[in-house]
Amino acid sequence: MKIAIDAMGGDYAPEEIVKGSISSLKERNLEIILLGEEKRIYEELKKYNFKNNNLSIINCKDTITTGEFPLSALRTKKESSILVGIDLLKTGAADAFISAGNSGAVMAAALLKLGCISKIRRPAIVTVLPAIKGKVVILDVGANVDCKPEHLLQFAFIGSKYAKYLLNIKDPKIGLLNIGEEESKGNKFAQSAYKIMNNANINFIGNIEGKDVFEGVVDVVVCDGFTGNILLKFSEGLAKMLLIEINKKVISQLPQNQEMDQLKQKFMELVKRTDYTEYGGLPLLGVNGLCFICHGRSKSKAISNAIINAGKFVDSNILEHLKET
Repeated sequence: MKIAIDAMGGDYAPEEIVKGSISSLKERNLEIILLGEEKRIYEELKKYNFKNNNLSIINCKDTITTGEFPLSALRTKKESSILVGIDLLKTGAADAFISAGNSGAVMAAALLKLGCISKIRRPAIVTVLPAIKGKVVILDVGANVDCKPEHLLQFAFIGSKYAKYLLNIKDPKIGLLNIGEEESKGNKFAQSAYKIMNNANINFIGNIEGKDVFEGVVDVVVCDGFTGNILLKFSEGLAKMLLIEINKKVISQLPQNQEMDQLKQKFMELVKRTDYTEYGGLPLLGVNGLCFICHGRSKSKAISNAIINAGKFVDSNILEHLKET
């Protein structure tokens, strides 16, 4: 298994990218290809006195920065780490590609170079959030801010495959995020999407409201990328605020004893469930290749977990299952 990584992408590249890559090799047996400025990557590797045949470097002359316009950058920077990584996917020289760099450029390159899987017109960025009754798959969370109702049906298929083959949910329940449960609720877009999904061969249970997402009443929540991105970032911000307040006003005030230590351990388990660094990167599913988009502020822990998580996707054979859609 070979994982290609954009070593120049993100706020802390290449230092944290290299560090995270080395860490992942201690956890899992795989091959890593670091893409970027060869000299700078070698300088980072020297810090760890790291010698491993499972790590290689491909020198890339260009780097697409976060602020660049994606299509313009892709046209002018033909030898960027992002384009080289996507090309490795296309030729089969890599099984997955990970970048914490310009997410728009990653998505554009994936669409232009890899194309979409048959019957899927729009790929989606997928996340998994904790719920009272387990986990919930949410898509799209940012790839498509403008959608047609039929695209949401494609997202439902993608999310269903994700839940089935990565979360081991036999027949995932699918819900459409809306402002009410009734079929007539929402704008024309939501009403049309409801009709399309209700007539499809999926386990569609109908509309769900925002309050239902974390109840776990469904396994897959479908929405457009504009709404999904707001939902994701709102939930991340709310979780962070609540955890900080609980720690400050409750956990930190507890006495030091064995019972309280156990309670603090449970609290840390809750923190872990809401920490984006635990999953590292989000998959862009629907294109003919496994692409993962990481936070621009990702450090070594997030990168390491993104690599390990990418390996799980390769193992699941999710691409072939999506082609069955």
